[in-house]
Amino acid sequence: MIKTNAMRMLSAAKIPFEVMEYEVDESDLSGLHIAAQIGLPVEQVFKTLVARGDKTGPLVFCIPVAEELDLKKVAALTGNKRIEMVAVKELLGLTGYIRGGCSPIGMKKKFPTWIDQSCLAHARITVSSGARGAQLLLDREALLQFVQAKTADLTIK
Repeated sequence: MIKTNAMRMLSAAKIPFEVMEYEVDESDLSGLHIAAQIGLPVEQVFKTLVARGDKTGPLVFCIPVAEELDLKKVAALTGNKRIEMVAVKELLGLTGYIRGGCSPIGMKKKFPTWIDQSCLAHARITVSSGARGAQLLLDREALLQFVQAKTADLTIK
């Protein structure tokens, strides 16, 4: 596994993490597939979603892989009237990451970031390493502080 920008940044900040590698299946880039491969419950494996608010611009949301982002809820939370997901073709230019390998750590620019409050039930969670084929397992509090994330209820119930 190559060392990603996210790994380099965590190492430089002396934040311990574990790399959990998995087999990439181009026909199934879902987080459910990843959770099954790395052997962790879906509640502990988080996907990174990038959206754009009509007032704020780009926003980053990390939610459990089995959940769906509630766009109305996060619009109200972030002071927007409307939020839409960033198109896959825009993702690389905006964040430096591709679909299936988007990490909240080390994006090209620092965007406001939220992590679903369900993360508070786990001492450690995983997020993408910034490349397909590896997740980073790290301390929840260290991640929250490092990416300056807020926690909130972000998913459809």
